Amino acid sequence: MLLTIDVGNTNVVFALVKEGDIVARWRIATDPRRTADEYAVWLHQLLELEGFARSDVDTVAIGTVVPRALHNLDVLAQKYFGVKPLVAGQGAASWPIMLDVPEPQSVGADRVLNAMAAHALHPGDLIVIDFGTATTFDVIDYDGAYKGGIIAPGINLSLDALVAAAAKLPRIAIAAPADDSLVGRTTETQMLIGVYWGYVAMIEGLVQRLKAEIGRPVKVIATGGLAILFDKHTGAFDAIEPDLTIQGLAQIAAGARA
Repeated sequence: MLLTIDVGNTNVVFALVKEGDIVARWRIATDPRRTADEYAVWLHQLLELEGFARSDVDTVAIGTVVPRALHNLDVLAQKYFGVKPLVAGQGAASWPIMLDVPEPQSVGADRVLNAMAAHALHPGDLIVIDFGTATTFDVIDYDGAYKGGIIAPGINLSLDALVAAAAKLPRIAIAAPADDSLVGRTTETQMLIGVYWGYVAMIEGLVQRLKAEIGRPVKVIATGGLAILFDKHTGAFDAIEPDLTIQGLAQIAAGARA
């Protein structure tokens, strides 16, 4: 089986992929100081709880936007799974798509993996929106080439900055407002309206502008944990694909085996 490791700025997501299907997944807070031994103890217990053993894993594929975390994950793969990991964008796991931007080396691995997976699932021109620590909008043309995109603060990051900068504002949880009114009656509801509907407006406005610039029919694909939350209140998305990054890592592994 394939073990994929998606290292984001906030969480590391581990997933087991068997014959193209995700059969288990776990997440842990990103900490570049976490050692291979710590990962191994945590992961071994979770594998057993799901009925798997370390010996079931014969391939490890890593995609990371946190370079400092890579060394300990490389040690994890070699010491505890007995395999040299595939690192997305390097060596046998080099990108199979064109990065049509001036500085291709600066594009985050997660964004390229999302582009690969989205193109495999949906033909034609695409906009992929990933709701993570940052919210990214990526443009992929009908040939599958990555053309560039937009980076905006993630909604939780925006809310954290607001609370940190304003002494009297309370910390609130991100959720859809109870109704469609834009007139908040309490501080908490005013904050929620500003953050949530402000974010919906940003999504819709940027998608509209991107579509106008591309000038051809475009399908919008959303991914990331908060995509479903926004899908309830906007018609901007054509499809929700929650596992694009994992699917991209699976493609990388399949290509390296071929």
